[in-house]
Amino acid sequence: MRNDYLQSALQVIDDPNILVNVVSRRVKQLKRGFRPLVVSLEKLSPTDIALREIAEGRITYALPRQDPPPRGGNPPVWPPDPNPGLPSPS
Repeated sequence: MRNDYLQSALQVIDDPNILVNVVSRRVKQLKRGFRPLVVSLEKLSPTDIALREIAEGRITYALPRQDPPPRGGNPPVWPPDPNPGLPSPS
């Protein structure tokens, strides 16, 4: 892994944890036969290709939307009562 590619990619994705995840997913794709999105005259490793793609803006990411927890009320009961409204056996 070339340090200059890593530094360039860190300018685009500044969180190292997210960068590692994006690079690892892209490396898996490249190893499965996906074509690189950048052209290089030199032989690069899949990791370097992924870092260059990120640095050049060819690869992006989106974090999943986190819904806020429901407010108020009782939490759902699981398993659901099979006989709602009937007294429970004692």
